[in-house]
Amino acid sequence: MTDVVEKHVLGLSGGRDSAALAIFMRQNFPDLEIEYFYTDTGKELPEVYEFLGKLEGFLGQTILRLNPNRDFDYWLKQYNNFLPSPQTRWCTRQLKLKPFEDWLKPYLDGGTKVHSYVAIRSDEPYREGYNAKQQNLEVHLPFREFGIDKPGVVELLDSAGIGLPAYYDWRSRSGCTFCFYQQKIEWVRLSERHPDAFEEAVQYEKTAVSNGSPFTWTQGESLTDLIAPARVSQIKADYELRLERVQARKMSNPLRPDIGLIDVDEVYGQAKMCVTCHK
Repeated sequence: MTDVVEKHVLGLSGGRDSAALAIFMRQNFPDLEIEYFYTDTGKELPEVYEFLGKLEGFLGQTILRLNPNRDFDYWLKQYNNFLPSPQTRWCTRQLKLKPFEDWLKPYLDGGTKVHSYVAIRSDEPYREGYNAKQQNLEVHLPFREFGIDKPGVVELLDSAGIGLPAYYDWRSRSGCTFCFYQQKIEWVRLSERHPDAFEEAVQYEKTAVSNGSPFTWTQGESLTDLIAPARVSQIKADYELRLERVQARKMSNPLRPDIGLIDVDEVYGQAKMCVTCHK
C-alpha cells in the first residue's frame, strides 16, 4: 500500500492572530514542515509587508506569496463596477480564496493529504474557518484545541520579539486599505495615515456610484461626506466616548493586563470581519 503524501500549510493575513499561530506552531511542532503563505491582493497596507518581513525573520524561512491571476481592477469591471460589500464579498472569493484553491489543486488532485492551520482563537467560538470541501483537505484550529485567547496571542507575539503589527495603533484589521468592514473611525485614520490610499478608495467609490452601485464603502455615507471636517470631529468624539465606556466595563486582571487590547470593533459593539483576510 502506498503511503499517503502529506502537506502542511498555514495562511497568513498580515494580522495578529495568524502570525501568532505561525509562532505557536514553530515553537510547539518544530518537526512539522509547514509552508507559510500570504495571498497578496496588491491593495495592502505598507505596515502589513513590514510585519510579514519581521515574521519571516523569526520563522527563518520565506513566506510564499500567492497572487491572483487578475487584480482588483479587473474584477471590479467584471462585477459592473459594483463595490464589494458584506452582502457580496466577491473580493474575498476572487482575490483570496481562489488563489489558495488554485495553488492547492494540483496537490489535492494528486492525492496529497493537505493539513491547513487556521487561527481561530478559543475566545471566538462563533467564527468558522475555511470550509474545506475537498475530502483530503483537513482544517485544524490549534488555538481552540490548546485554549489560546486574545491575550495569549499577544503574549506569543511579544515573547517572539515581534509584537503587534504597526497598524494596530490605528486600525484593528489587516487586509485591503479600502476594506468595507472598516469602522468610520478607521476610514478617518486611513485618510490621515495614508491619504493616497484613501483617495484611491474615494475614486473607486465615485466610479461605482456613477455606474449604479447600491453600495458605498461605508454604509449610508460616502467617503467624501465622511471626511468633511465637522463629520470627522463628530466621528472622533463618538469613538472616544465609546472607548471610555468599554474601558470602564473591562475587568482588571493584574496578571494579564489587556486594557490595551480593545479592538475598534469592540468599541462599536460588533466584530464583523472576514476570517480569510483579517486573521
